[in-house]
Amino acid sequence: MRFTKRRLNRTLLLRQHLLARVDRTPAQMVEHLVGLQAQESMPPYLSLAARLTDLDPLEVSRALESRELARVLSLRDTVHLHLPADALTLPVWAAPVRDRELRMSQSIGEAREVDREAFATAVRTVLADGPLPQRAMSAALAEHFPSYTASQLGQVARVAEVLVQLPPRGCWKPTTSTAVAYDFADRWLGAPLAEPDVPEVVRRYLRAFGPATAADVTTWSGITRLVPVLKAMDDLVRHEDEDGKVLYDIEGAPIAEEDAPAPVRLLGTYDNVWLSHAGRDRVTAPERRNTWMGVNGAQSNALFADGWLEGLWRVEDGKVVLGEILRPLSKVEKAELDEEVGRVEALLAS
Repeated sequence: MRFTKRRLNRTLLLRQHLLARVDRTPAQMVEHLVGLQAQESMPPYLSLAARLTDLDPLEVSRALESRELARVLSLRDTVHLHLPADALTLPVWAAPVRDRELRMSQSIGEAREVDREAFATAVRTVLADGPLPQRAMSAALAEHFPSYTASQLGQVARVAEVLVQLPPRGCWKPTTSTAVAYDFADRWLGAPLAEPDVPEVVRRYLRAFGPATAADVTTWSGITRLVPVLKAMDDLVRHEDEDGKVLYDIEGAPIAEEDAPAPVRLLGTYDNVWLSHAGRDRVTAPERRNTWMGVNGAQSNALFADGWLEGLWRVEDGKVVLGEILRPLSKVEKAELDEEVGRVEALLAS
């Protein structure tokens, strides 16, 4: 099958549950999306609210506290909200991504030269009695390696080891400190780290983001050399885009019609739908993306209309404040936007 750009857009939104909300639990949606990027606390809640018919944000907080969800550095070397099974396997798969971060990160600096085996031993010693706030962990590591700053060593630990960010970090409007505290993922979640079934991870990606190229899977995960993996998966079907590129997919996966309506959605700063394809053009044109992207990353939340980035928004004092709207919205779209604003503000007030 040859996919037009519009059909790819609609199929992505269909599989992301952004054409119509679904009645699922937050954990079920997190599993379907293979995690939600969670560098900041608010975006995962906005991503879930855009996809679920009903969201109790405290349900997400309770899942973090009961260890049914976890925040861990994984795909693309960014913090994600995951189910425990993914929190224990995807960071192992993404070890090469973390190694690149160790080599390139300016915040790590010369501490990248630290002996890794000795450093791992030191981290086990520092965390032997249980989790610690990042500042305390970093200071304790500096006693073992005085040639480097505590800040640098804390960054090495964050990247080199598989550590979970503990609640209340990531919880809904916590009343206590949200400073990052860390524990070993395997200890916190009560199960060992393990290598994932990579072909099954690819299938899960395609169910939520496909059809896609090998380069798309690399953009989503940060893992390179995936062409042989996809070529060896004889259960996958192959499509083409308008340029003749091969698109891999799951046989029988849903495909949207080009004219499927795509209602207005208010998405968070870094939503999965943005970050999971090499061209980054399934939901935006380059000039639109440049409007959203600042010098140091995203500068605002994204407003989608008819399936494409068409505006920016932010939260101020519990209210949705609309920023630049990139094209005139139709009467129907304005009504949809009013409804979405109401939903988000109800969430913020909960």
